[in-house]
Amino acid sequence: MDWFTIFIHDTTWTFVAELMIRAALMFGMIILFLRLTGKRGVRQLSIFELAIILSLGSIAGDPMFTEDLPLVHALVVMTVVIGMYRLTTWLMMKYQPFEDLIEGKSLYIVEDGELVLEKIKYGKMSHDEFFAEMRQQGVEHLGQVRVGLLESDGKFSMLFFHGDATRYGLPLFPKACQLAYRIVPHTYYACMYCGHVRLLKHANEVCPRCNHQQWTQAINTPYRS
Repeated sequence: MDWFTIFIHDTTWTFVAELMIRAALMFGMIILFLRLTGKRGVRQLSIFELAIILSLGSIAGDPMFTEDLPLVHALVVMTVVIGMYRLTTWLMMKYQPFEDLIEGKSLYIVEDGELVLEKIKYGKMSHDEFFAEMRQQGVEHLGQVRVGLLESDGKFSMLFFHGDATRYGLPLFPKACQLAYRIVPHTYYACMYCGHVRLLKHANEVCPRCNHQQWTQAINTPYRS
């Protein structure tokens, strides 16, 4: 068995330098790709942690079945990735803007029972996905939610109104959220797009927050944890 061939093969210092450049560029490209795709597919791990796992997984996988790929290549690349990890972690601890660039910021999706429309588009999730997240935490309507925060790792954190502080809000369950064709006097209705609640004069009234014209009857049942 030729140990020199297994570990070194025909590697030159020029190719080692090329590997280091490739590893650094690919590491940056993985983080950039994940940042551009948003939080939609990242539910438990942060974008940075997922980039590390993908990088190391690829590094470890190729030398296992490629006969002419010596282990030194993988070791060089892994060393660069670990070095990039340490450097990135240090920069994230030292500079908050850099951490926001890599990990992303938490987004306020719900405030005072209404959707924050200008923030939702940055979360790369649809209304239905936000509503599903809230339903899984026992939320019946937006009027129960004082603050809804989409964390940088894709999880959803919420603060609630309790008891008499609960507001009228947009129902989140499909059967309760039906388009209103006729208006009942002295009844609150919620915009089906942004959650704004108001008394209506007619069913085609334009929402002052989002300019949509679809309304459903609002409810104000208290939140039960």
